Amino acid sequence: MRESTDVTTIEAMRAFNRFYTDRIGILDRAYLKADYTLAEARIVYEIGTRVEVLAVELVRDLHLDPAYLSRILKKFRERGLVTVAQDPTDGRSQRLALTDKGRTEFETLAELSSNQLRQMLAPLGRSEKASLVEAMATITRLIEPETRAHTPAILRPHRPGDLGWMVQSQTEFYVGTFGWNGRFEALVSQVAADFLERYDAGRDHCWIAERAGLRVGSVIVMDGGDGVAKLRMLFVDEAARGLGLGKLLVEQCVHFARNAGYRQLTLWTNDILHTARHIYVAAGFRLVAEERHSMFGPELNGQTWTLDL
Repeated sequence: MRESTDVTTIEAMRAFNRFYTDRIGILDRAYLKADYTLAEARIVYEIGTRVEVLAVELVRDLHLDPAYLSRILKKFRERGLVTVAQDPTDGRSQRLALTDKGRTEFETLAELSSNQLRQMLAPLGRSEKASLVEAMATITRLIEPETRAHTPAILRPHRPGDLGWMVQSQTEFYVGTFGWNGRFEALVSQVAADFLERYDAGRDHCWIAERAGLRVGSVIVMDGGDGVAKLRMLFVDEAARGLGLGKLLVEQCVHFARNAGYRQLTLWTNDILHTARHIYVAAGFRLVAEERHSMFGPELNGQTWTLDL
């Protein structure tokens, strides 16, 4: 099954690569219709944005063959685009900078690239542009190992559109993973609607976890009446699992509920959600009720947990 999924993913990636390289003209002999290959234009860009850079840094950061870079730099020197000087701290290294002519070429290439992208974006609406940015961030996050390993998650309050994302992401996960039916989507949609309709900043709060600009987790505290707060819609995306994000979100809920003056924090879950249940136990919640139900299709064991504040 995994091999079949990998083959499908690889073919989709190849198709996208063919589409995008054709769309931005990477295969053209003259990139951006200018007198540069893609590699040459990238080197001009890197030297221009860094103002001054070591050749060994370009080899490292752009994964270039040193001999290939040397040939490009020789061409640039002949055209009067770059200056090359020995690094005073290391005689084996070359320090590169753009000449005035090179700076002009750098600005011209930047404008040509911006114009090309503006033309691509022109037919798109605001939401489509936002989706494009999110899709590119997703590709970067999933493909780049360092991004996956080191990018921290941040917590922020909800903004317009966040509750809709919470409903969609949780519905897709629980339906896809456990085979739950449409009644689950109805339930979380109602919770989201109730939160927005009755929202009181002093009594209710929603946390959205972001990583590399993408939403990867969420939770809500709502006023349940009679001094009791409800913890609702705890969720951590698969891309952010293992980071302790679920524990952090629950801790935020407990801290907020105490500061807001609630006497109890309560939640309802199902016993098959083992990771979430471990987090609740570690936070001091106690199991106070259980009941069998099939409201989402399969037969489940619902549980109510309570924390005295």
